[in-house]
Amino acid sequence: MTVDAVITGSHVILQNGMVDKNIVIDEGKIVGLTNDIPQCDLKIKADGLVSLPGVIDPHIHYGVYSPIDEAAITESKVAAIGGVTTMMRMLRLSGSYKKNLDPQLVESSKTHYVDYSIHASILHKNQIDEMEFCKSKGITSFKIYMNLGEQVGHVYMDMQPGEKFLREEQVEMTTDIIEKIIQRAASMNCTVLVHAEDYQMCSCGIKTAKEKKMDGLAAWSQSRPTESEVKSITTVSKIARKYDCNLYFVHIGSSAAIDAISGEKKNGTKIHVETCPHYLTLSYESQKGYLAKVMPPIRSTTDVESVWHEIQVGKIDTIGTDHVANRLNLKLGGENIWSALAGFPGMGTMLPILLSEGVNKGKINLQQLSNMTSLNTAQIFGMYPKKGTIQKSSDADIVLVDLKKEGKVSAETIDGFSDYTVYEDWNLKGWPVKTIVRGTVVAEDFKIVVKPGYGKFVSRPQN
Repeated sequence: MTVDAVITGSHVILQNGMVDKNIVIDEGKIVGLTNDIPQCDLKIKADGLVSLPGVIDPHIHYGVYSPIDEAAITESKVAAIGGVTTMMRMLRLSGSYKKNLDPQLVESSKTHYVDYSIHASILHKNQIDEMEFCKSKGITSFKIYMNLGEQVGHVYMDMQPGEKFLREEQVEMTTDIIEKIIQRAASMNCTVLVHAEDYQMCSCGIKTAKEKKMDGLAAWSQSRPTESEVKSITTVSKIARKYDCNLYFVHIGSSAAIDAISGEKKNGTKIHVETCPHYLTLSYESQKGYLAKVMPPIRSTTDVESVWHEIQVGKIDTIGTDHVANRLNLKLGGENIWSALAGFPGMGTMLPILLSEGVNKGKINLQQLSNMTSLNTAQIFGMYPKKGTIQKSSDADIVLVDLKKEGKVSAETIDGFSDYTVYEDWNLKGWPVKTIVRGTVVAEDFKIVVKPGYGKFVSRPQN
C-alpha cells in the first residue's frame, strides 16, 4: 500500500507529550505514527523541526474592510503563512441571516486557502429568532458585544460579497437582548462568546477623557477601565447561570477581568477564557502612537505579567488574535487616539510571537502552546477530534516549526490586506516553515503553494 505522505524526523506534539515518530498521512487524514517510513507519494523531511497540530485561530475579523470574496484570499494567505490551519470568523451581518448568510458561505467556499468556520454575531432582536437557522448551517456559537450602546454603539458590519463601501451601523446591546440571546443559545446547547465591556462606563470614561483633552494609549486604557470589564463579566455570568449557558470570554487581557472570571467560575458559571498575543507583549507604557489601539485596551506591564502567570497556572484556555484586516490610512485617519480606528492585524504573527516570547523564553512549553492554540479551541467549539490534535483519524492539519529560526517581522512578508503590523521589525526566534491542511502543503517558507478554494468550511455538529 502506498500512502499519500509521510512527515519524517520531527518532534511530534501529542495530547499527552512529545514523541519522535514519523507521521503517516493518507486521504487527508492521519493514519498512523511510526518509526518506519512506509511507501509514499511524498516524503516531507522535517529533521530537527517540531510538528504541532495546526493552529486554530478562534477570533478573526475579515470581510469588514474588504468584501469576503477578496478578504478570504488575503487573510487565509496570512493564516497559512502563520501556521493557522483553521480560521474562525466573527461574522457581523446587517439584517437577516436567512437572507444574507448564504452569499457569504458561497463566496467563502471559493476563496479560502485554509479551513474556516464561523461565529454568528447577534446584534439585534430580530436576529435572535434566526439562531436556529444559523445552527442548521453548521454555526453553533454566537457572539454578543456588551461594549456597544449609546454613544459607543457604532460598529462596522461585514460587507456583502462584491461591495466596496463600509457598512456602518448603530447597535444597542441591552441587558434584555443579552438575556434573550443567552436563553436561546442555552436551549440550543450552543456557546455564547462575550465581548465584556460595559458600554455605559466606557461612554462616560471617553467623554471625561475628551473633556480633559487627554490623548494616547494610556488615556484610551483609562477611558475604558478594567472595572467596565468586571461589571460586564458579573452581569452576563449571572444571566448565564440562570439558563445554564456556556460562556466564552474573548480577548481577556487584565488581571481584574481574570480575577472576576475566577470568582464567577466559583459561583458555578460555565466559562472558557481567551487571551490574545498583544495582551502578552504590549502595554500602554511600552507603545508609542496609536497603532496598538484595540478594544479592550492593552493594559499595564503588570497586567502583561499577570496574563502570562494565568497561562502558566492553566486559567487561560485559548489564544486568539482578534485579527482585524484593516489598513494604515483607515487606522490613523484622525489626529488623536479618539479618531484612530480600533483593532489591528495579528494572525500572521501569533505563532512566532508565542514561540519566541513564550516557548523560547521558558514562559510556556510546547504542550501548553499546542493546547491553547489548537486542542482546547477544537474541543470548546465542537471540532474535536477532527481538528486540534495529531492522532489517528484526525484531519492531517500540521504546522512544522523551526524553534531556532530567527527573523524580523515585516508587514510585507505577511502580505495580507493590512499594510502594517504592530510588531514591525521585532526580531523573533521560532517560526512556522510549512503549513499542512488535510494532508496538503498549503504554505512553505512564507509562500502559498495551493489555489484559493482549497480551504473548506468546518460545519460544527448539531447536538
